[in-house]
Amino acid sequence: MTKLNILLLGSGGRESALAWKISQSPRTGKFYIAPGNGGTERYGVNVELSPLDFDGIGRFVADNSIDMIVVGNEDPLVAGIYDHFADSPVLVVGPSKAGAALEGSKDFAKHFMERHAIPTARYRSFTAATLADGKAFLETLRPPYVLKADGLAAGKGVLIINDLDEAKASLEEMLSGMFGASSATVVIEEFLSGIECSVFVLTDGNGSYRILPVAKDYKRIGEGDTGLNTGGMGAVSPVPFADKEFMDKVERRIIRPTVEGLKAEGIVYRGFIFLGLINVGGEPMVIEYNVRMGDPETEVVMPRLASDLVDLLEAAARGDLGDTPADHDPRTAVTVMAVSGGYPGSYAKGLPVTGNLDPGQSILFHAGTTRDADGRLVTAGGRVIAATSYGAGIADALAKSYAALEDLAFAGKYLRRDIGRDLMNL
Repeated sequence: MTKLNILLLGSGGRESALAWKISQSPRTGKFYIAPGNGGTERYGVNVELSPLDFDGIGRFVADNSIDMIVVGNEDPLVAGIYDHFADSPVLVVGPSKAGAALEGSKDFAKHFMERHAIPTARYRSFTAATLADGKAFLETLRPPYVLKADGLAAGKGVLIINDLDEAKASLEEMLSGMFGASSATVVIEEFLSGIECSVFVLTDGNGSYRILPVAKDYKRIGEGDTGLNTGGMGAVSPVPFADKEFMDKVERRIIRPTVEGLKAEGIVYRGFIFLGLINVGGEPMVIEYNVRMGDPETEVVMPRLASDLVDLLEAAARGDLGDTPADHDPRTAVTVMAVSGGYPGSYAKGLPVTGNLDPGQSILFHAGTTRDADGRLVTAGGRVIAATSYGAGIADALAKSYAALEDLAFAGKYLRRDIGRDLMNL
């Protein structure tokens, strides 16, 4: 058995879940997380290194005989980390810069879907020079109006507005720099009504892929999906409506055309594809692509992946998934996120985290934690810790995750009490 020295890039809950799964593989040799957080240290060695410092990463790879880099978040991928190491022996799990444009440019993604007949909402893209045309296009749509910044905007670049005049004013503000260069181009979309889910695919760039467990996340801060959007307040897997009939449509209409389209266009893509889907009357449509795993969905997907993750990652990075399995655990998994008071607005950091940090019936995935000068665990972000639990169903798993978070304390702790409730009667 060949062991691999692995470097995982990132510091959030997604990286905690990936680190948890990677650390379980008998094929994992030396394992580093850069920069990691207060919880990833139990799975490997945290390294003070920015995921965007490609030269620094290169030196670390050489000095520590790293065999594989696993890229957790989108920024290094959009910046071209795959291309940076393309001529080196280290394997990189993630798409090339051209492939990362599926997330880095919503305009590119929509044109890609159009070219490959992948179902998505009707849209048009506009710049400051075509502002008047954009306002005219808004008049052809029914409310609510969906405006998306073309580039990365830290999850804040999408506006959904009910009033036409407000939508026109917001379009003008976006094109005037509301999100900096990210909104120099704005995509206006037809609003789709339905229930969303997240489908994750690992592909080797040569036409082979594996479908990972499907999940549904909860982005709004308030119960009943109210209030501001967050990075995600919880997730559930499996998703009741994503049955065999629905997933057969997803595979035939969306996954295969995406994987085959990337290959046909000569785009190197060896990593995860995140399909943000919406079920419109039983028909799947694409809301967005991401080029990495989602957060907090990874916190339920990794526990439900019954196969060796390192085997899968290496096979994908080598361009040959072959018959490498990606089996699913049949149990339900539910994640609930504990967040700082005030999030997603302003919030305090450096608050001590106390209580039971190793509950037997749940897994705690740290998202925004660190160690202070005295070695105490303290908060370092808006989303602090996610509790994930297995169960016979959503209610069973949910009760365990809530119990785990009740035993955890930090000032201002907040969590949604309705994660998964909308799925219980489907």
